[in-house]
Amino acid sequence: MRIGIFGGTFDPPHIGHINALKTFFEEFEFDSLYVIPVFVPPHKALKSDVSTEDRLNMSRLAFGGISDKIVVSDLEIKRRGKSYTADTIRHFKEQGCDEIYFLCGTDMLLTLDMWYKPDYIFSNAKIVFARRESDSDNTEKIAEKIKMYKEIFSAEIIEMKTKVLEISSTQIREGLEQGVSEYLSPSVLDYIFEHGLYGLNKDR
Repeated sequence: MRIGIFGGTFDPPHIGHINALKTFFEEFEFDSLYVIPVFVPPHKALKSDVSTEDRLNMSRLAFGGISDKIVVSDLEIKRRGKSYTADTIRHFKEQGCDEIYFLCGTDMLLTLDMWYKPDYIFSNAKIVFARRESDSDNTEKIAEKIKMYKEIFSAEIIEMKTKVLEISSTQIREGLEQGVSEYLSPSVLDYIFEHGLYGLNKDR
């Protein structure tokens, strides 16, 4: 079975995430693609006080309905503790998934060797990374890292053909404070206002 894994804080999930997910799904023709909000990211602190439940609910609104093969999973939330990619990959291997693709951005690609059990990650998943326009200065650094991963870990690294939208969740949160919400799906935006997330007034 061929599956994809797309993890993140999704705080909030935005159009950039959705576009990356669609490209990932279409390019590799997965049997299933799992969107997995983290419980606690090991490599960075959560930058808002939005609850885990709200991040999960927003992810279901953002990604649900794209395809019945795309599943928003609470796997890492239920597991609690730090959300290690190696543990998530092991879970799916134990479920009989023999071909696993893990989607990451360039920033994550450049640090994968410092993650928890990188040898396990590289041995059991194909790494797919998405470039952004601002990554152009990192081309040489990316090439060096990929070469190292292949030499040390026999890693399989694939660059996704379509570049992702140049927007971050931090910029989205700042935009919401200023009344700018063009990068959010209507259902996610409604949820944010309905629950008064990111300091927004429920009454708009």
